[in-house]
Amino acid sequence: MSKILITGGSGTVGTRLTTLLLQKGYQVAHLSRSNKNDNKNATPNVKNYVWDIKKGYIQPEAFENLDYIIHLAGAGVADERWTDARKKEILESRTLSTQLLCKYLAETKTPLKAFVSASAIGIYGFDTGNQLLTEESPISSQFLADVVKKWEEEVQKIALIGSQNSIRVAKLRIGIVLSNKGGALVEMAKPVRLFAGAALGTGKQHLSWIHVDDLCKMFIFAIENNNISGEYNAVGVAATTNEILTKSIAKALDKPLFLPNVPAFALNLLLGEMAGMILGGNNVSSEKIQKAGFQFDYTDLDVAVKNLI
Repeated sequence: MSKILITGGSGTVGTRLTTLLLQKGYQVAHLSRSNKNDNKNATPNVKNYVWDIKKGYIQPEAFENLDYIIHLAGAGVADERWTDARKKEILESRTLSTQLLCKYLAETKTPLKAFVSASAIGIYGFDTGNQLLTEESPISSQFLADVVKKWEEEVQKIALIGSQNSIRVAKLRIGIVLSNKGGALVEMAKPVRLFAGAALGTGKQHLSWIHVDDLCKMFIFAIENNNISGEYNAVGVAATTNEILTKSIAKALDKPLFLPNVPAFALNLLLGEMAGMILGGNNVSSEKIQKAGFQFDYTDLDVAVKNLI
């Protein structure tokens, strides 16, 4: 029974991924900022180990008999307005956490089978129009793209650990995750439920989405298949638009849409630089992971939204 250590295991993706891994018989452990093993809210059958990124500490027992690491930890990019301090936190929560894992893996000489890390399609930027983006597409110079670029560079260093056998490293560039536990779908559904739903900006901006279960399956696929290494776009088979997703949510909730689109200037005033994530978009291809053998359960947007709502 392989042991998998997850960072960010209490998040939307991490929680669902933990459930699916346990169902498949894996031994799952989390890295947490506090010891939750005695907490009544702790996940059953999941061991929690303590880490402190700022102090550069990880509980050494986390690396005992460890086979895989799934690295999901990182400050939410849409949780707060992008002040200079928040930008620094977004970057360092990813780069410093990865550096710390790399340091401990080297020091403990853990014979890790694979390190699978979250990444983001934000690396391509949010102003790419209708262009279909692959893993070989140019990297943007925007803030989030720079964050992802530096994050992936730190992740790749883990492949160099070990004098003989390098660690297999895979990076999943995640798109818009549809989940009923948090994220874009939950936030977009709130005004629709109150009869205040509307598309944002032009509404024509591309949204490269993926059902949370398909994303978790993709992480498991990356763990279980030795040919999976390097970068893969973790998005569904086809992008949608902000307008179409809004209509799909309204259809699933049986609510009308009658308000005009929320104008771009209002979003810019409210969100500042972060509005670029909402007003822009990108059309990202998942062909590479499909050719590697991955099969999606949710290829139809309406079916995915109805399943979650």
